[in-house]
Amino acid sequence: MPIEASCHCGETVFEVTEAPSSVTRCTCSLCAKRGALWAYYTPAQFRLLSPADNVATYLWGSRMVKHHFCANCGCGTFSESPDWSSGKPDFDNPKVAVNARLFDDFDLDAVPMNMIDGKNLW
Repeated sequence: MPIEASCHCGETVFEVTEAPSSVTRCTCSLCAKRGALWAYYTPAQFRLLSPADNVATYLWGSRMVKHHFCANCGCGTFSESPDWSSGKPDFDNPKVAVNARLFDDFDLDAVPMNMIDGKNLW
C-alpha cells in the first residue's frame, strides 16, 4: 500500500510504494543537522506528487548525491544517489532515500532503526 509524505508547508509531496521495513540514521554532518531518518527505495518505488519546481537541490562533497528539499519551507525531503551498499558508487542501481520523518500517519517507532557512522566514513 502506498504511503504519502509531505514537507512542513505541504508544497512538496511524494509517495512511496510501501512502508519502510527499517529506517537509517546517518551521523554525517548533513544528515545530523537535518535530523532525517532515511528509508531507501528504487526510483520505480518513488513518485513526486507536487511540481518539480517546488523542490530545490543541494550538492555536497562528491556531488554524486542530489539532496532535495522544499523550495518554500526548507524541509529535507529526499535524496537521489547511486547505490553505495558495496562501499563504491553503483550508478546502474540508483537509490532514492526519503526522509521518513515526513511520512503522514506513520509510526516510526514501529520499525527498527539502523545507524551509519557517516561522520567517520566520509
